[in-house]
Amino acid sequence: MSNSFDATASMLGYLFQCRLALLDSIRRLKQQGSFTVSIETLDDVAFESDGNPTEILQAKHHISKTGGLSDASSDLWKSIRIWAEGFTTGRWPLDTVHYLITTGTAQDGSIVSYLRRNAIRDPDMARERLDAVAQTSENKDNESAYSTYLALTPADRLSMLQRVVVSDQHPDIVGIEELLREELALTVRRELVEAFVTRLEGWWFQRVVAHLRRDVDQNILSEELDAELERLRQQFREDNLPIDSDLLDIEIDETAFNSHLFVEQLRLIDLTNKRILTAMRQYYRASEQRSRWLRDGFLLIGELQRYDTRLCEEWEIRFDAMVQDLGKKVAENKMRQAARTLYGWAEREASFLIRPACHEPFVTRGSLQILADGRTVGWHPEFIQRLEHLLTEETL
Repeated sequence: MSNSFDATASMLGYLFQCRLALLDSIRRLKQQGSFTVSIETLDDVAFESDGNPTEILQAKHHISKTGGLSDASSDLWKSIRIWAEGFTTGRWPLDTVHYLITTGTAQDGSIVSYLRRNAIRDPDMARERLDAVAQTSENKDNESAYSTYLALTPADRLSMLQRVVVSDQHPDIVGIEELLREELALTVRRELVEAFVTRLEGWWFQRVVAHLRRDVDQNILSEELDAELERLRQQFREDNLPIDSDLLDIEIDETAFNSHLFVEQLRLIDLTNKRILTAMRQYYRASEQRSRWLRDGFLLIGELQRYDTRLCEEWEIRFDAMVQDLGKKVAENKMRQAARTLYGWAEREASFLIRPACHEPFVTRGSLQILADGRTVGWHPEFIQRLEHLLTEETL
């Protein structure tokens, strides 16, 4: 049953034009110098150079491949109205190219078929046919488009149409994702292309949101996209691992971690609430990042286990030295003070890298919290006994 309030088609349409803008931008980076991208300003998508729009895209996404492109279709005439209004008001230079990108299919011999970029392209024929439709059609939905178009002189109509290119049967939103993977196939190892595209799109959609909200005054710069591509390339090198920026900004719910053993370990040594909250944040970031690395196939077999073993060995050296320095029959306050000193090392430690070029501090610090949660490492000299006693009490 259809739902008149279902926004699925509209949402897919917006995502389609955003993904289309990304794909076209990546292709342009390979062919031209500096440019800017805007979305929902001059049109659905616009590319500008030196402050002037060079190409403007109307993007039409249909869930069904049979989306209408008949001579009186709303897709066609809505675009014509926008182009004619822009032509009349001088909204863009006369040499700006206008694209209608649609997943729909135009029948051979239709008006749209004469505006494709192929051997039978014929803007003169398209103008004659459009004139006839605008003068004779009784389609009420297109009335404003008809009048706006006919307000142009025949010469201006032809001049406008000579700068119009229709691309029908365009891949849909899923197909564009596949095209993105093809464009970026040589950027990273084949098995990591999908993860690369996912992270690039995550950055792109965030940048588009900032652009639409006008959080950033200027349009999206080609230099921004180029820099993000290079940043990701560096992170996807064999001596590095990608750090997902969303993990650096996320706010955690501290109540979700209150019963974790790594938190109990910090309470054993009288750590302040603020430092415990920081530990929770490091634990979450490292846990989530490590899970993503495993899920996306970044880590080699046994690599994470070897890294944890290195951290355990470094902790053990320091823990054993602390216990020896304390000696036997030590007052509780002395043990906790020594434990806080040891924990200070864990808070500052960021030099034991999982890979040589992966320098994000939360990886090491959060991994130590993960090991503490599993009781593999600890801070209090008697952490094993204390935690066992605590767990026994909870089961009674």
